[in-house]
Amino acid sequence: MRVIAGQYRSRPLGSLPVLDLRPTSDRLRETLFDVLAAARSLEDSLWLDLYAGTGAVGIEALSRGAREVYFVESAKKHARLVRDNLASLGITQGFEVHERDIAKALQLLETTGVVCDFCFLDPPYRMRGEYERTLGYLSHSRLLQPSTIVVAEHDKKFDLDERFGALVRYRRLDQGDAALSFYRLG
Repeated sequence: MRVIAGQYRSRPLGSLPVLDLRPTSDRLRETLFDVLAAARSLEDSLWLDLYAGTGAVGIEALSRGAREVYFVESAKKHARLVRDNLASLGITQGFEVHERDIAKALQLLETTGVVCDFCFLDPPYRMRGEYERTLGYLSHSRLLQPSTIVVAEHDKKFDLDERFGALVRYRRLDQGDAALSFYRLG
């Protein structure tokens, strides 16, 4: 696994040999960022990387010019991996790692006035209820603005709802065993 483009292009990222960590593949990450860059500028953007795992998506955003990334990961060993990957690249600013439950982290970020341009979520595929819970919360949250793009990575055999409250899916992209669902406030 590596950073695809930008300042840290081709630099390796660490992972863990565990079954509950399924990093977003290099190919899918490249597709994700190609689609997002065509929709709006990534430069100076603010990101939420939820269920961050290795931190690969948020690190890719930083590499491509994001101003700030909030990594949220509840598993201690995964949060440590995010920090280790950031340190291995020499990234010392422009991020916060929140090692806590997603719901608590989102509430905390909301109370501090964070408003994101992009939100990426990739819970373990087997935890299907996390999609509904997280997307439902985001749909009425002050963390989003009308131009925010929310992307959920999921198993392509599991189709997410077209709508979660005010969030409406406008695109679905399948690649290999994974799918990306793109949402905006409708």
